[in-house]
Amino acid sequence: MERIKEIPASKVNGFVALIVILAIAVFGGWLAWSTIQGLEAVLGRGIRVADFFLGDELAAELGAWLGAILLVVVIPSVSGFFTVEPNESVVLVFLGRYVGTVKEAGFWWTNPFTTRRRVSLRVRNFNSKLLKVNDAQGSPIEIAAVVVWQVVDSAKSKFDVDDYEEFIAIQSETAIRALAIRYPYDAPDESSISSLRGIPDEIALFLQKELQARLEVAGVEVLEARLSHLAYAPEIAQVMLRRQQARAIIDARRQIVEGAVGMVDEALKRISEQQIVDLDEERKAAMINNLLVVLTSDQNTQPVVNTGSLYT
Repeated sequence: MERIKEIPASKVNGFVALIVILAIAVFGGWLAWSTIQGLEAVLGRGIRVADFFLGDELAAELGAWLGAILLVVVIPSVSGFFTVEPNESVVLVFLGRYVGTVKEAGFWWTNPFTTRRRVSLRVRNFNSKLLKVNDAQGSPIEIAAVVVWQVVDSAKSKFDVDDYEEFIAIQSETAIRALAIRYPYDAPDESSISSLRGIPDEIALFLQKELQARLEVAGVEVLEARLSHLAYAPEIAQVMLRRQQARAIIDARRQIVEGAVGMVDEALKRISEQQIVDLDEERKAAMINNLLVVLTSDQNTQPVVNTGSLYT
C-alpha cells in the first residue's frame, strides 16, 4: 500500500488572486469594446459595425471572443477560491493524486481543478462503550475509557484509512480489551502484582502508548487516555465485594494485632527498665494476655479488680 506523507500545498493569497481575475475580466471587456469602437471609426461615422457586416455577425464574433475569455480564464478561476478556518486543514487532490495540504487559516486560491477535502484538527474526545471482558485472573469485569485525540497528519487520515473516526473507535476498544486481559482487576499485594485498580496512572500511560501505536497509521495523536469506568460484572459483584470486605477486615485486624504486640512489648520493657515491679514468667504471661484482650477487643472491656493473690 502506498503510504502518504503530508506536504504543504501550493496556494496564493485569495485577495491577490481576486484582484488579478477581476483585472483579466475588465481587460477582456475593454478589449472587445475597443475593437468595436475602432472598426466603427474606420467604416465611417454613424455606421454600426453589426449593420455593415450584414447583421450581427461581427458582434457575434466579438461576443464569442469575450465569452471564451470569461469561460476559459475567469469563470473556472472562481472555483479556485476557498477558506480555511482555525484548527482546520484542506487536503487537495488533482486528477487522482494528492498534491498537498493547506493548514494556514485564511482566504486562499489554488488550482481550480483540484478537489478539496476538509479535515478538522480540533481536539476531540472518544468515549468508548461499556465493554465486558475477563481480566488476567479470568474474572468478568466492566471497563470503559475516554480517549483525547486530534488529527496531526491530514493526508494519512484521508488516504491511509477508509474512515478515520470509525478506525479510532474500533482500535480504541481493541486496545481497552487488550489492557483488561493483561492486568487483574485487583491484587492483594500491589508491590508484587500490578492491577487495574491499584496503579491508575501507569494504566493510563500504558493505554495511551498502546493507542498511539495503533492510531499512528491514521495520522492521529493520542493526547490522553484514561479509564472512565471499572467494576466487576454484576453476576460476581456481590461476591467480590464480600471478598474485598473480608480482605479489608483481615488487614485491619493484622494492623491492630501488630500494634497491640508492640504496645505490650513496650510496656514490659518500661516496667523492667524502671524496676516498677519484678514479674516472673507466669505473671508476664497473665499481663500479656490481659493487655492483648483489651487492645484487640471489638467492644469496650469491663475491668475486673483482683483483690487477692494471683495464685489463690
